[in-house]
Amino acid sequence: MKKILLLLIISCFSLSAFPKGPTPAASPRVDQMIADWERAKAYTKEYLDAASEEAVNFKPSPEMRSFAEQMLHLAMGSQGIVATSTGKDILFKANIEKMEQYKNKEALTKVVMESYDFVIGILKTLDDQKLDEPVKFFNGQTYTRGTGISKAFEHQTHHRGQTTVYLRLKGITPPGEKLF
Repeated sequence: MKKILLLLIISCFSLSAFPKGPTPAASPRVDQMIADWERAKAYTKEYLDAASEEAVNFKPSPEMRSFAEQMLHLAMGSQGIVATSTGKDILFKANIEKMEQYKNKEALTKVVMESYDFVIGILKTLDDQKLDEPVKFFNGQTYTRGTGISKAFEHQTHHRGQTTVYLRLKGITPPGEKLF
């Protein structure tokens, strides 16, 4: 009886030493994308924090977007391109860039941060293998999911960068670069 009990105990300890089922594959590309988007979110928040309430609706010239419209366009583009890239539903069902309710500092900051959280949340569901899957985009072309997500990152970088001039024209020093 003691031998059976001893074998049973050894068997239980032996089985618990091995993982149950396959372990998820390492996803260094996805991990880097998540880190980059989290850094971009923090950097964009610094721009939003730097803008005065007056600067939020400032347009350098009448035909240009306001600071708020640039940030709302950034948010729309990020969530739209990443949703297309991953087959997820979009976060914003309406064109928030044209909605007056987001053209104040508090609401603008909230909705832009929501767009980053949306993107980061989706990225956390991916692995490197999924990044290589093809997807047809709104321009009729087929790209990989990873390419689409990279284009979304490029888009938000471009529009955040445009707001640097807006801040300077209002006498506000923009945040320093955040490469890492």
